[in-house]
Amino acid sequence: LLISVYIYLCPYPQAELGLSEHHQNEVVSYMRFARFKRGLCLKTVDSCFQDLKDSRLVEETFTVDEVTDMLDGLRTVVHSEVESELINTTYTNVLLLRQLFSQAEKWYLKLQTDVSELENRELLEQVAEFEKSEFTPSNKKPSADLIKPKLAPLNEGGSELLNKTVACLQEENEKLKARLKTVETQATAALDEKSKLEKSLKDLQMIQGDQKTNANQDITELENKVAALKCQFEKTLNDSTANQKFLEENLVTTKHDLLKVQDQLSTAEKELEKKFQQTAAYRNMKEILTKKNEQIKDLRKKLSK
Repeated sequence: LLISVYIYLCPYPQAELGLSEHHQNEVVSYMRFARFKRGLCLKTVDSCFQDLKDSRLVEETFTVDEVTDMLDGLRTVVHSEVESELINTTYTNVLLLRQLFSQAEKWYLKLQTDVSELENRELLEQVAEFEKSEFTPSNKKPSADLIKPKLAPLNEGGSELLNKTVACLQEENEKLKARLKTVETQATAALDEKSKLEKSLKDLQMIQGDQKTNANQDITELENKVAALKCQFEKTLNDSTANQKFLEENLVTTKHDLLKVQDQLSTAEKELEKKFQQTAAYRNMKEILTKKNEQIKDLRKKLSK
């Protein structure tokens, strides 16, 4: 918007100094002021010499001391006048820069200066030629104010528009910050809920693990019983050969019982696990975890956007 406004206000072609016609006219105005101040300074210096002639040069011959005294006095006066004019010129340039910087700050612009370019002989000669072409009577150009009217520069209106734009952007930024904070709060709550559900799932898995441990203990007890029976059988076999056949049959029966019990335990363990997975608590917990994971994925996508 600012660029388009600037182009609309400055449609002039580039002139001799590489500036728009409007800015070049401002330069000519400043040079006219500087030439006037320079003329006054030269007139002041001339008057110093004229005052010396009128006040001191009344005799036909002078001594060396008298001439030295007159020249020292003239040097002091000229030095004071030139120094005063140079100081005034410096202050005048500072005020001119202040005007330019103030106008730039209204548009939130930062201007920069290159002091080294002030000693560029080529540019200085270009300015001298420009002054010569502008202020030589034979080459003097007609006033631009008589040729075409100029648009008034945007000051307060443009500044007000820019301030409104900045205010709108700041308001939008605050809304985005509030929205981001809300999404972060929701994400934090979802993560906390996920942690609680994971902890509950771990507790259920621990309970299931304890049940498996109890089943393993039962199997171990049965194995220990079988081992004890085997030891008893061996002892009985050593004690009495007559009961050997009976004990062998008893051992076979015991083994069959052991296999049967192991099969029953395996079946019971599978049924227990199947029943646990079919419980409403397990299914609800699994569905809740699935939904929370999907919510977290959606919130992460929103945050990435």
